[in-house]
Amino acid sequence: MKRSTPSVENPEHPRLSKRMGELGLCSRREADRWITSGWVKVDGEVVSTLGVRVPPNARIEIDPAAREHQSGQVTILLHKPVGYVSGQAEDGYEPAIVLIRPENRWTADPSPIEFQRAHLRGLAPAGRLDIDSTGLLVLTQDGRVAKQLIGEDSSIEKEYLVRVEGSLSPDGMRRLQHGLTLDGVKLKPAQVSWQNEHQLRFVLRQGRKRQIRRMCELVGLFVTGLKRVRSGNIPLGGLPVGKWRYMRPDEKF
Repeated sequence: MKRSTPSVENPEHPRLSKRMGELGLCSRREADRWITSGWVKVDGEVVSTLGVRVPPNARIEIDPAAREHQSGQVTILLHKPVGYVSGQAEDGYEPAIVLIRPENRWTADPSPIEFQRAHLRGLAPAGRLDIDSTGLLVLTQDGRVAKQLIGEDSSIEKEYLVRVEGSLSPDGMRRLQHGLTLDGVKLKPAQVSWQNEHQLRFVLRQGRKRQIRRMCELVGLFVTGLKRVRSGNIPLGGLPVGKWRYMRPDEKF
């Protein structure tokens, strides 16, 4: 039997959707969907109303239908070209998701999954790449993947190759590696090294807006090209520009 509100609700307790996210059951957006679908029980009772608060030690049970829905979700890896925005269309530029069409699928994609229009439903970028940047962009229907890549506690490495102009002093290199502040926030340590005389390699564990370009500006460098070549354990590899493939079940970030 469904209930709209719990009998006693403590304002100090977390909302059910937040608690489900904390437990790693799903993303908060998925939690809302599961709750309104009647797929979530708290201490043996179905809770179908959003915003309900629950004790941290509450027993949360998930209907198998939710797991079936979750297992059917896809994650897509796209080699984003320059000229496309990661998320919503802006300033006349198209979002990268418009490239997820059957004709743009990489012919060497090893996944047996057949493309379906339903795979575009709820598909969203897990992270961003600026309009003038290229490389690996992850789009997913799975909130767990999004949380892993861009959640507050994410520690997934992202690797970039960055073409620069200008001169970098030893002190500038040290500041790139650890010592810069953006928007009043001290940046986490980064791995930065020369790939060749015109190109730096960055490995970051965070992704503030236009972070690498702004970091370079602070030490007197101008970025002329930026490409993301890895997210966690998944490299861009041989995926051609503008092409996409499905993430395989055996691949993990």
